[in-house]
Amino acid sequence: MESLRRHIESQVLSLTGLAIGGVDYEHPPGDPGLFGPEAVCWRVHGDFTSMMVGGISALLLQALHPLALAGVWDHSNFREDLLGRLRRTGQFISGTTFGSQADAQRLIERVRGIHLKVTGQAQDGRSYAAYDPDLLTWVHVAEVSRFLEAHLRYLDPDLPGTEQDRYYAEVARIAEALGARDVPGSRQAVADYLQDIRPQLTSDERSREIVRVLFTAPAPSAWMRPFGALMLRAGVDLLPDWASEMLNLRQPAATRQLIRLGVRRTAPVLRWAVRSGSAHRARRRMGLPIR
Repeated sequence: MESLRRHIESQVLSLTGLAIGGVDYEHPPGDPGLFGPEAVCWRVHGDFTSMMVGGISALLLQALHPLALAGVWDHSNFREDLLGRLRRTGQFISGTTFGSQADAQRLIERVRGIHLKVTGQAQDGRSYAAYDPDLLTWVHVAEVSRFLEAHLRYLDPDLPGTEQDRYYAEVARIAEALGARDVPGSRQAVADYLQDIRPQLTSDERSREIVRVLFTAPAPSAWMRPFGALMLRAGVDLLPDWASEMLNLRQPAATRQLIRLGVRRTAPVLRWAVRSGSAHRARRRMGLPIR
């Protein structure tokens, strides 16, 4: 049984930012990082399954913004290295949540430096820059709204509304450190933001290519193939209905119920197997028991 657990854990961690290295979550002892273990984001970002579902959903949602998509299209090798992109994104989220204060600040500064180089012109002729404060806010909201939604669906549906608001207020600090402005810091503010930005969103051939790449990317192993397919479909299911319509990714109600059942049966196995993820290592750094 222990060998099976270790095998599952190694497969799971190969998909995360831990596969890249470069962040020591267990040192220095006692360093609380930017938030500390009592933060809501430690709970929301600490579950692999819900974060994977939320991350996939966020990628799809982000693809609806033509300027954000142009930056990915022109400055990323996502077609050839989708897993690498997912790992790098995962490392930033995990590192800024669970890493030491020094590692978190280093990751923020590194991303700020990368953003300075991501500039160009979108298909409609508009200029774009990854450091645009409004664009940074969009990318942030698309991510964290999906992370929280996945957490509520697959881990803790009873998370109090006040804690949900606290989550948005916490993670807004990261977006602001990257240069975002007017970052919504509550459930109502996020809902209002998504409603207001919808006229700026569109689905075109590039958006459809993002969908195609996601659904045809090779699995890192045969064992992970069915898990990956389930996570992809769960990410689609997590989208707001209007976003699913725009991407032509509508799912029948019966299919959505089967997807949710599959995730709920898979998640406990992964939670049992993973004992050395970023959140576990951070808890060891703080001298806390592993949950």
